Amino acid sequence: MANWNDPRTTQRGMGSSPSLRGEASGVAYDAGLRRYMLSIYNYMASGVLLSGAVALGLFASGLGYALFASPLRFLIFLSPLAIVLAMSFGANRFSAGALKGMFWAFSVLMGMSLTTIFFVYTGPSIAATFFATAGAFAGLSLFGYTTQKDLSGMGTFLIMGVVGLLIASVINMFLQSTGLMWAVSFLGVLIFAGLTAYDTQMLKRQYYSVRGTEFVDKVIVMGALSLYLDFINMFQFLLSFMGQRN
Repeated sequence: MANWNDPRTTQRGMGSSPSLRGEASGVAYDAGLRRYMLSIYNYMASGVLLSGAVALGLFASGLGYALFASPLRFLIFLSPLAIVLAMSFGANRFSAGALKGMFWAFSVLMGMSLTTIFFVYTGPSIAATFFATAGAFAGLSLFGYTTQKDLSGMGTFLIMGVVGLLIASVINMFLQSTGLMWAVSFLGVLIFAGLTAYDTQMLKRQYYSVRGTEFVDKVIVMGALSLYLDFINMFQFLLSFMGQRN
């Protein structure tokens, strides 16, 4: 970036070319950062829309009932997790093209698993929750992108919160406690709201490490996956509050 505090950048006439080069460099970095972040958001939004289209299509066609009445439902529920783990631990080994293919496969499988929400909640309440989540996600991501506050200290706390949510959810499968369900949903919304801002800031910072390298395409796909997970989890937890049951 240009050094705006350097008095040499205000020179005019002969000797002013370093300023021009510095300004051009700053503009190039800003343009590169915008393209990088827009690519992440485009992949993420496309993945969410693909999942939504698959879920709605299966429900409207009646195929969703057949799928979830068969043993295939276990494969549908577990496959997205398997893909996330493979992408997370194998990102360095896979090519950018392979990661993109896995991301689209993950989006389709997530859409298939999300078909179940149409069995439980009314269509209008699902739509209202989706748009509420989209608005909250946009605001939180914008905050993470623009804030000067370092959010890195939140990372460990938020990841521990996710682990706690998983443990509490498993326990509640046996307890069937309504109170614990509401507590998990409330904390889930807060945790994934925090992760949205945190992940956005981390992705922005990561750009300066990977720009101009072969890793940038991989980081874009993995960044889209992170934001997709933040969005979809926040949506599902928020649906517990806003969703009207059939």
